[in-house]
Amino acid sequence: MDAAQRQATIRSRWRAAIYLGLLSSTFSTIISQLTAGRIGRDAAVDWMSVAAIPARDWALSAEPSLIAIVIGIAFHQTADFSWALVFFGVCGRWTDHLQPRTLAVLAFPWALLTSGLEWFILVPLFPFFQPIFTLQQPYWIGFLVHLSSASMYPVYAWLRRRNCENSLGSQRFLRRWCAAALVAVVTLGIWDLFASIQRDIPWIGRDAARDQRFMRHMATHHEQGIALATIADKKAIDPHLKSLARLMVASQRGERSALLRWWQSWFSLSMDLCTTEERAAMPGYLEQSQIATLQAADGREFDATFVKLMSIHHAGAVAMADEEVRQGSDFRLRLMAHAIRHEQQGEIALMQGVKGLDAVALGFRHMLSDRINVTTAAD
Repeated sequence: MDAAQRQATIRSRWRAAIYLGLLSSTFSTIISQLTAGRIGRDAAVDWMSVAAIPARDWALSAEPSLIAIVIGIAFHQTADFSWALVFFGVCGRWTDHLQPRTLAVLAFPWALLTSGLEWFILVPLFPFFQPIFTLQQPYWIGFLVHLSSASMYPVYAWLRRRNCENSLGSQRFLRRWCAAALVAVVTLGIWDLFASIQRDIPWIGRDAARDQRFMRHMATHHEQGIALATIADKKAIDPHLKSLARLMVASQRGERSALLRWWQSWFSLSMDLCTTEERAAMPGYLEQSQIATLQAADGREFDATFVKLMSIHHAGAVAMADEEVRQGSDFRLRLMAHAIRHEQQGEIALMQGVKGLDAVALGFRHMLSDRINVTTAAD
């Protein structure tokens, strides 16, 4: 192959990589948007959290703004697009001739590698130095997003054409693979539509009373958490703490709304308000005297009081979520509870100013245990 042919091959490879990057990043955005509500996430809040990576605290608000959502989606798609360029452009010498089946097999380890690099290094350390992403979102969410993106990599063979033009088996595999991807999008879209009108997939479990108790108690607990964070949004002196309070309001509103929607879809009875006795027995549920103390505080005293009381409140939510992770029935509630456990421990650490390698270490440990900050926060 002469120099001209070599250059043409390289240009063709990079062109296909660009097209593949646009396709894979768009596909993962669609899947992420449609899947979020199915596991108790608020997609708008998640996009806002992603936007905080490049835009910092400016992106955080109690109600995710359209501009923050757009920035979050754009940043996510840029990251997924870049990984496709790395895989097929930078590493094209080794990946350009891989067959569709091989690319499908490589999707899992590639998603594991790229999501790990982002969650453990690129976002919390260099170059972004933003601990919110790692401490607020458990690693498995990022992995699933990256896996949905990498699942489109087999299509590269079609974009390059010559890789499988002589293989009927590869073309048959690609047609089936793309059909499966289309079916997945349509199915998730229909599921999302039915869920929006309280026709979600029915509750699946063995102990309805336990799951109902978790849903009622967490919704009530979040109601108080939203009230506390709303006070901090108005009175906090530290601008970073004020921004974290807004993030708490947004995330807990989203989770509370998800619990209410699921209840309406799953159970015929109404969600009763928690009694005074139930509230008193909830871990981390603050007494009125503690809330009055917070409302009466000002300046730096308010900030210190809020961090102390919200840490106690979060520690209680972590304990409740961990119980659901261990003993809950419906898998969707257990996934949601695991995310809540991780998020609220992470917010305790963020209020304490944890960052850098300490944030990475804590984020990793939070995914595996409920004991990291619960005891220290309640002391």
